[in-house]
Amino acid sequence: MKKLIIGTRGSDLALWQANHIKDELAAIGVEAELKIIKTQGDKILNLRLDKLEGKGFFTKELEEELLGGTIDLAVHSLKDLPTVHPEGLVIAAIPAREEATEYLLILKDCVDVSQKLSLKKGAMVGTSSNRRKAQLLGLRPDLEIEDLRGNVPTRIQKLRDEDYDAIMLAKAGVKRLGLDLSDLHIEELETTEFIPAPAQGALGIQIREHDAELFELLQKINNPATAEEVAVERKVLNLFEGGCHMPLGCYCKKEDGEFEVWTAKAETAEDFPERLFLRANSTEGLAEKIVAKFSGERKKPGKVFISREIGEHSYFRRALENNNIEIEGRSLIRTFPIVTVLDQFILRHVDWIFFSSRNSVDYFFNLKPVLPKKAKFGVVGRGSEDALRKYGHFADFVGTSGDITEVAEDFAQLVSGKHVLFPRAQDSLQSIQKSLPADAKIIDLPIYETVIEEDIDQSYADVLIFTSPSNVDAYFVDNLLEPGQQVIAIGNSTGKKFDEMGVKYTLPYSPDEIGLAEAVFGIDIK
Repeated sequence: MKKLIIGTRGSDLALWQANHIKDELAAIGVEAELKIIKTQGDKILNLRLDKLEGKGFFTKELEEELLGGTIDLAVHSLKDLPTVHPEGLVIAAIPAREEATEYLLILKDCVDVSQKLSLKKGAMVGTSSNRRKAQLLGLRPDLEIEDLRGNVPTRIQKLRDEDYDAIMLAKAGVKRLGLDLSDLHIEELETTEFIPAPAQGALGIQIREHDAELFELLQKINNPATAEEVAVERKVLNLFEGGCHMPLGCYCKKEDGEFEVWTAKAETAEDFPERLFLRANSTEGLAEKIVAKFSGERKKPGKVFISREIGEHSYFRRALENNNIEIEGRSLIRTFPIVTVLDQFILRHVDWIFFSSRNSVDYFFNLKPVLPKKAKFGVVGRGSEDALRKYGHFADFVGTSGDITEVAEDFAQLVSGKHVLFPRAQDSLQSIQKSLPADAKIIDLPIYETVIEEDIDQSYADVLIFTSPSNVDAYFVDNLLEPGQQVIAIGNSTGKKFDEMGVKYTLPYSPDEIGLAEAVFGIDIK
């Protein structure tokens, strides 16, 4: 085959991407050279991206040269590419995707680990993405968001010049450029917490539709698994008729033969984003099903009961109130400390401290523990992670899955031969402990007990959320489910109670306020 000409933008990241494809082609015996093309997005630097006319202002000029025959293929960040192609062009290949997670880069003197995202109160964050702005304000309404333009190194320099307290970037771009960020604090935001742009981290190789020989050749660098996942995300974007300025996040991954999809959508960058999590066996009709859930016509719950007190400014409350859903929040249990003085000697050799609830974090730190410097922390759920932050500690392991078996398996890989302390409730099921390797040394520390409230009033809410097995026991001593009431169990330990009762329930992806809000939003009321 003749020497190919690859069209690319001239930014550091675009050149890395084009050279990466050039190397991939060289590996299959095809020679190529680069042609740098300036796009509208590169030329107009004084306007916010969503103020530019039309779509595809980082791709249009490349597409014109492709149609004109001056280049043979164009390499795009797939998230910048409109979902409708110009006639005569096609995406021929999508190589394996880089991680789609986000980086929040923070000036070290603006870090406050006790706050969510480790950002001090009222911090100014730079981003030109409406999606990022909506999700940031959803998690931290106190933040100030300011526009940020320029390529990746330019944006980072603006942060170093203290134009901002923090900025947000895709991890993929930072990683590809191999930048030294040791002078900054990096907060990595997982895709389940902060939903990326459709096709974030993926590259798209675009060619002329009739170049059949080139299309066949490029299948050698195509990754079918990545292509299948990003197709779902781009179809959702297409069905919402949104460009890359719509405050829309969508992320799909295939796990154990099932497709798991997270979607976040806001009306504007200032609005609270609705979030949805869906599992499906096939991608057929999946994007349509997701988009239908965001329809204003859909009947959602009018009232939700949850078996815990819900703070006035909590994420869960704001998510439900955004949908005009009434909340009935009351705990059906009380907790009491059973240890008032901690034997500090037991902490001497501890490598890991593992918390399975917010209560266990609070009761443990109320004992004023003197921790060894080497001690690491593991938690179940972002609720426990946030509780740990309030005491000035990061979680080194966060089990974000609602499936405690999965969490246990992941944690077990880290603690072979280690001393692991479990501050816990006296009646805890100890699911994590049972899954640890035989050579892990478990230090058991029951520090509080749970007492069930008596004479609990029935709830007539459309949806009942139970946040622990004890709360299930407490409620069903005197009450039954009303016809049509739907149940959400925070995790599978709580779900097992309903399995025993023969009651169907929804299990959120993550055992925290975000996961519960996603689960409520996904429920249809007949």
